Amino acid sequence: MERFYLVTGHVERLERLVPQGVKLVQLRLKDMSEHDIRCQIARARDFCAAHDAQLVVNDYWQVALDLECGFVHLGQEDMDTADFAALRRAGIRFGLSTHDEAELDRALTLDPDYVALGPVYPTLLKKMKWGPQGLERVTRWKALAGATPLVAIGGLTPDRAPGVFAAGADSVAVVTDIQQAADPEARTREWLRECNA
Repeated sequence: MERFYLVTGHVERLERLVPQGVKLVQLRLKDMSEHDIRCQIARARDFCAAHDAQLVVNDYWQVALDLECGFVHLGQEDMDTADFAALRRAGIRFGLSTHDEAELDRALTLDPDYVALGPVYPTLLKKMKWGPQGLERVTRWKALAGATPLVAIGGLTPDRAPGVFAAGADSVAVVTDIQQAADPEARTREWLRECNA
């Protein structure tokens, strides 16, 4: 699993940042028409293929199936409706969000390609009913997840990355720190240097 996992909310941002050296990127689309969602996912799929990067489609597993994408990320609500048998038949890998032990247990029964834990630190991205999980929870999650890769997300910055990896995370998913950077390309390169050090 790649140690740096970029999460971005628009294909244009993905096209700016993947060429910096990103090998794992999630396209997390919100508040768009189905037509725009399909267009962005298809464009991102082709762009990532040309740059040897793995695209992960957030939420829209049916579109990922239709467009023959290779990887999806699902939240707990999406897991209620996702057709995991269809995803497996199509060879589509999947990662799952978790926030408490019941969710982690549920996720692990589905044999995901990774589980995500968040928010590790306070996050500005969205209102969540869970408070910051902290590094001790990262260590506990990794012990429970075993061989399943663990992705840490939420409030991450390059200076926090070494502690998150030391706590047991296999990968760090980064959203806001790059989204709000004055120079997102330079910040992406800084993350890549930190994660590959």
